[in-house]
Amino acid sequence: MLSTLIRRNKSRSEMSFLEHLDDLRISLIRVVTVFAIGMVAALIFYQETPVLLSLPLEWAKHPETSPMAFALSEPGPGLVNMGELKEFTFMGVWKVLMYAAFGVGVAVASPVFLYETARFVGPALTDREKSGLVPFCGAALVLFLLGAALAFYWLSPMSIQIWQHFAEGMKMEVTWQASDYYAFVVMMCLLTGLTFQFPLALIILMWLELVRPKTLLKSWRGMLVGIMLLVALITPIAEPISLIVMTGVLFGFYLAAVGVGTVIVRRKRVARGDKPNPEDDDLPDDDEDDRGDDGYRPARSTDPVTPSTPALGSSATSKPKSTPPPAEGDLSSLD
Repeated sequence: MLSTLIRRNKSRSEMSFLEHLDDLRISLIRVVTVFAIGMVAALIFYQETPVLLSLPLEWAKHPETSPMAFALSEPGPGLVNMGELKEFTFMGVWKVLMYAAFGVGVAVASPVFLYETARFVGPALTDREKSGLVPFCGAALVLFLLGAALAFYWLSPMSIQIWQHFAEGMKMEVTWQASDYYAFVVMMCLLTGLTFQFPLALIILMWLELVRPKTLLKSWRGMLVGIMLLVALITPIAEPISLIVMTGVLFGFYLAAVGVGTVIVRRKRVARGDKPNPEDDDLPDDDEDDRGDDGYRPARSTDPVTPSTPALGSSATSKPKSTPPPAEGDLSSLD
């Protein structure tokens, strides 16, 4: 099944550089084609798509109709009595259509993008790496859909309620513009879905051994603060409970990614004959303690060492060195 998913018409080792570029071009054309088909379908059914995207606003007005009614607060009178969305320009209507079509196109093209990515990088991987390619792509798609669904069902209605609450507190009457609302819903879903991909990015960094799992685990305090800032920037939520819940979910993903990355790195290092833990590479070997500065290690001998000088009181004398006899005709010996 995996070989069918990532097969090519020509082996990667037999492809030239230009053929690689052409293969990448074909993959991009397929993804863009599916994205365009999704946008055209959304424009054809232009009456149904805005109805779908207007559900977060209806749930904000009437929380009892929401699947997550327990996580939404009671709306203010200004939000309940708010009429239909308004648009004041012709280009605003076109923006509404394009935002709706863009969201549908991304949703339809996401599986195709993952498939083409697997098909392109698959031949460069080993058999062991290919076995984890399909679960990795499946996890990426599930996490993206999970983040988009969380934004659609919970974050968007709650943000609308909070903004309307502040507007009523400041004695302001807000006129909701249709293009701003649809842009908010689409971008909220996309950004939250992409934010849920960061555990996979950490796993890739650990698999490439660019960062060690133990290093990530030691810096959990900084990661927690970074996740909280990321949630505050991407998802405009002012309620502390919502901020804590979203931060807790992403921090749980972070801990799970470190655990999965530790197992993957350990198996990879054992398969190639290295030490299981990357931290063991920093420890010196046993033989390195006996080496000098120049890297030379003197040979060890188990024989007892005999003294080179005679003991005190001994009558041993050193014998004079014998000189070779003079050659014939050499008169120096007559002196």
